[in-house]
Amino acid sequence: MISANNVTYRVGKKALFEDVNIKFTEGSCYGLIGANGAGKSTFLKILSGELETTSGDISITPGQRLSVLEQDHFKYDDHTVLDTVILGNKRLYEIMKEKDAIYAKEDFSDEDGIRASELEAEFAELNGWEAESDAATLLNGLGIDTSLHYSLMKDLNGSEKVKVLLAKALFGNPDILLLDEPTNHLDLEAIAWLEEFLINFENTVIVVSHDRYFLNKVCTDTADIDYGKITLFAGNYDFWYESSQLLVRQMKEANKKKEEKIKELKEFISRFSANASKSKQATSRKRALEKIELEEIKPSSRKYPYIDFKPDRDIGNEVLFVDGISKTIDGVKILDNISFILGHNDKVAFVGGNELAKTTLFKILMGEMEPDEGTYKWGVTTSQAYFPKDPGDEFNNDLTISDWLMGYSPVKDVTYVRGFLGRMLFPGEDGVKKVKILSGGEKVRCLLSKMMISGANILILDEPTNHLDMESITALNNGLIKFPGVILFTSHDHQFVQTTANRIMEIMPDGSLIDKMTTYDEYLESDETARKRFVYTAQIEDDEN
Repeated sequence: MISANNVTYRVGKKALFEDVNIKFTEGSCYGLIGANGAGKSTFLKILSGELETTSGDISITPGQRLSVLEQDHFKYDDHTVLDTVILGNKRLYEIMKEKDAIYAKEDFSDEDGIRASELEAEFAELNGWEAESDAATLLNGLGIDTSLHYSLMKDLNGSEKVKVLLAKALFGNPDILLLDEPTNHLDLEAIAWLEEFLINFENTVIVVSHDRYFLNKVCTDTADIDYGKITLFAGNYDFWYESSQLLVRQMKEANKKKEEKIKELKEFISRFSANASKSKQATSRKRALEKIELEEIKPSSRKYPYIDFKPDRDIGNEVLFVDGISKTIDGVKILDNISFILGHNDKVAFVGGNELAKTTLFKILMGEMEPDEGTYKWGVTTSQAYFPKDPGDEFNNDLTISDWLMGYSPVKDVTYVRGFLGRMLFPGEDGVKKVKILSGGEKVRCLLSKMMISGANILILDEPTNHLDMESITALNNGLIKFPGVILFTSHDHQFVQTTANRIMEIMPDGSLIDKMTTYDEYLESDETARKRFVYTAQIEDDEN
């Protein structure tokens, strides 16, 4: 068990959380949730001992081993993949190295023999004889081929390193497991494997993730950071969401009834306090009034943008005709004779392992790139808004947010533009911020504002959920669900794809296309090999390749 006892953590004068008392018990998987900046990663670092509390302390059951998913992808570059995983149990690794050093001695002494015997006993106690096979099992489960197990970490690409560091965290059956965004950069097979691992894991897990599907699948409990506190809820993310909304509604309803009672008492006191025959009743009501306390409903740190795409005109029956499009890049044909016709109710998720193929197709359809062969034609009633995976030079200028959005607005009025920005969590003073200094999430919200203000009836979105917090993902998800136009999109978020798309197009490794009118889950269930084909690459391209 690991627990926080009266923990307060301050950054300057601001308290991320105060007087936190919480216990994480064996056999449970806790989803640690909260708005961006609420302190999720900070709290994990406090639990791991990487950060010191401002006050209070962390206690761990004596003898229990804590393991953390590390974020430094270069820390173990001079170690082999297998050794890196075994380093997850540092004591076991130290024993292995000391044993090897003793047995390598040419002048093996009696003292060496005694020491070796002691090490062998501890080695067996820590299941050392199974260490390499256990590490290999974890690596294979996460998709790291056996041929890479004895390679140096520096020879792996970014997504492979992430998987090895995850295997390191899982190695040796730790008593307490802390995971910060473990599904980032994992392919679908690896995520499915990790889900099963955590479901069957019998010790304590505390996990931070923006993946709602993942949290719903693995978590038994939810720890919510909000209002400067951490509150435990039994159940997964969806259960927390319903419970928290119900709790706020109940508090508001209770306050409303109290306010009505306060009004009633005040009116009685005002009317009869000067009336001798009613003075005792008025005094009694004054005492009752003093006892009524309204529940304090603090403003939540969670902020949901208002995302609502309203097309300026309806789409006719002719939407998009794609005929025989092919494209070769760097000698590799990534699109091969792609053909399809879109209907006016289609919401299409493009899936498949080749990220470049999907992005290239979107660029061709938006006129940013020419196909080698084939044609496409948009219907005359259509208008398109595009969310690029890489906005390129979109924000490489000295414009303020307001001026930047004004350039795309059909109504050249600052109040009109700031209305859109306000919905996307840019208050008035933020309108003068320069776009080139915005964070990744802020840039995404700017691009979504640009799409909303366009009034387009066709939305093309290439990985729009990257860089967004869970609240913004939820708002975007809901906005696309109710959008009456056509959508073409890609996303790594399982729930986002499942709830938005009614048609799945998979671009195969050879550049061909599979096209089915179905939901995402139905598509996976209908084709057992689909999961094995979907190798989602990192959300950012690996520079280490």
